Amino acid sequence: MKFLRSGKVKDIYELPDGNILFHFSDRVSAFDVKFPTPIPKKGEVLCRFAEFWFKKLPVPNHYVRTENKDKIVVKKMNMIPIECVVRGYLYGSLYHRWKTGQISLPTGSSDLLASKLPTPLFDPTTKSETHDLPLTKKDALDRNTVTPQEYDWLENTSVEIYRQMHRIADDAGFILADLKLEFGKINGSIVLGDSIGPDEYRLWPKDTYRVGETQESFDKQLLRDWLASRGYQQKFEDERNAGKEPVAPQLPESLCLELSSRYITAYEKITKTSF
Repeated sequence: MKFLRSGKVKDIYELPDGNILFHFSDRVSAFDVKFPTPIPKKGEVLCRFAEFWFKKLPVPNHYVRTENKDKIVVKKMNMIPIECVVRGYLYGSLYHRWKTGQISLPTGSSDLLASKLPTPLFDPTTKSETHDLPLTKKDALDRNTVTPQEYDWLENTSVEIYRQMHRIADDAGFILADLKLEFGKINGSIVLGDSIGPDEYRLWPKDTYRVGETQESFDKQLLRDWLASRGYQQKFEDERNAGKEPVAPQLPESLCLELSSRYITAYEKITKTSF
């Protein structure tokens, strides 16, 4: 087994047969910063979620098999360097970019925090190990990242996957607020890749959802909110603007345990299986 790289969460290896092994760690990242404090059981939850979604969604993907509780084997792909983000609600960076005048909202949108958008919005970003940036269709085509037809396919397919996952989440008592997907090519065909889990979407319980308010979350938004309320989000931005690498703080045990509990609860409710 050949070690390839260590990402924000996954450690990635190449197997002798040419396939790739994902080892899901208990690491967590937020605002493109890796944190030194592990989240108990997080890697196992992410591994189980990846298997569930790859088997559930009727879209070709690179999943091969689950190796053990925190490892899956996938087919090797040529990854497309685009984070295919779909947003169903005005929240997170979309809300921030609107509030600061960087973007306008689709026609018919409410300007209230956490309000549902008229239709799901394809809002891709660059794919980076440091800091992802918004990406327009013109940007993607100018960089020769994809062809016009491939970009349209990514947009349509990402939105359809979001709609399907939204229905499954709704049935489990959750709102899927947004979603990040990645795709790659195998023998010239585009297939769904990477992994899908609470690190790739925002999940809100339906019974506590309130328009205009910060939402209770069953994903890593809990960590983002904790950081933002203590000024770390701005601190990270200031450090990047000064050409420095942001320094991550240690996370309190209570936060880590609550995050772990919410990941497990989300898994059990969505998959309808016990952890």
